[in-house]
Amino acid sequence: MIREDIDNFIKTIPENVCIVAATKYVDANTMLELYNHNIKDYGENRTEAFLEKYEALKDYKDIKWHFIGHLQRNKAESVINKIDCLHSLDSLKLAKLIEEKREKPLDCFIEVSINMEESKNGVPYKEINSFMEEVLKFKKINVVGFMMMAIKNDSDDDIIKQFKALKYLKERVEKDFNINMPYLSMGMSNDYKDAIIAGATHIRLGRILWNL
Repeated sequence: MIREDIDNFIKTIPENVCIVAATKYVDANTMLELYNHNIKDYGENRTEAFLEKYEALKDYKDIKWHFIGHLQRNKAESVINKIDCLHSLDSLKLAKLIEEKREKPLDCFIEVSINMEESKNGVPYKEINSFMEEVLKFKKINVVGFMMMAIKNDSDDDIIKQFKALKYLKERVEKDFNINMPYLSMGMSNDYKDAIIAGATHIRLGRILWNL
């Protein structure tokens, strides 16, 4: 079930911020409850679950499908022509696979490891320029922005600093390559308010939307 006050909650999110509803813990029927409250962007982080929900909701043509988890190359081919946006482009090998298998250009966020955590996926921020030099050569990849996950054990001020660091990095890369990347995908249920303060355009919300 969705939260009872979902309409009031949605009103608290600025209109220029896209709510990507993370569907990891819910089924297609619960997604439709949220759909009826005008949420049309859905993010899944597991390929098998995505394919199941995509098939169940294929008649809802205005749904925008986001893949927000780590996309393993051996499973990528099954989803890359069904999604509208990938939030986790993190390697040139994955970029090459998309270039080979995708039928039309795919909107992609580059996942950045802003904190240089070994346990996190993402392009290390110190390597972002060299990564951009290569990925911008691909015709099937439309880089729309950067994505990140914050370290959760820091204070609110530190988390905001992490998010602002990604915004600064995006702006620097835009200048370095003379490109426009309009979006920042950052912030989840426990830190989305900080992400919005720091400039997020897309927030990936899960349990805060559902009555779990």
